[in-house]
Amino acid sequence: MNWRSPILLACCTLASAAAAETAAERGKRVVDEALRALGGDAFLHMQDRVESGRGYGFYREQLSGLAVVRIYTRYLAPVPGQIAIRERDAQGKNEDSIVLFTENGAWEVTFRGARPLADLRYDNYKDSTLRNVFYILRQRLDEPGLAFYSQGMDMYENRPVEIVDITDAANRTVKVYFDQLTKLPTRQAFKRRNPEYKDFDTEVTVYSKYRDVGGGVQWPCATLRERNGEKILEVYSDSVVIDHGLKDDLFALPGNLKILPQAK
Repeated sequence: MNWRSPILLACCTLASAAAAETAAERGKRVVDEALRALGGDAFLHMQDRVESGRGYGFYREQLSGLAVVRIYTRYLAPVPGQIAIRERDAQGKNEDSIVLFTENGAWEVTFRGARPLADLRYDNYKDSTLRNVFYILRQRLDEPGLAFYSQGMDMYENRPVEIVDITDAANRTVKVYFDQLTKLPTRQAFKRRNPEYKDFDTEVTVYSKYRDVGGGVQWPCATLRERNGEKILEVYSDSVVIDHGLKDDLFALPGNLKILPQAK
């Protein structure tokens, strides 16, 4: 028996079991299985996270920058249709360059001061967060109007996957690929209007190298982002720590910091 036989058998078994389900029921089942695979209650009660590693930026498929990165994330009480998260993205061994994202705004912080991010960049951050599969599973599952619709089975990177469209009350949709064997998210994709060219950009994120980061919580330590088929960012985490007890002041601007004009 070759290696494909168990996978084909599993696919046939799943196909038979899924035949009696509606697309909505199947989509919800796949999402529930993913939540359990990510750690279930431990994942849902994760309060914060610190990811440390390396980040690589790309322009037209060519490496344009690399840095030591540390990403601090803290979850807030969910608010339907709004982001309820704070994030501190730091670059450099001494965290010389920092970008703060909060529910009320975002700033780039350097030794010169704090510069509010351009409205479009902050709006894109909020939109991307609301469509992020991990944010949806952690913060939005009980949100009114959230719907799941199975698109069936397929193969991705030579592995069987279940594809589910997740749509919220504002008609934001993200297509998520869940590995049929591990049940974990492996890829997500959505389209967002480009205000400059009046068309749509396709945003894709690929997740891999899952590790148990504590208490049974599984988290991807490799993330790849693409836009319109071109690689734009890769992040590899050497360390992921959850429930670190992050405080409010980590995500707040110092009171004596100079506020610069907003970025264009």
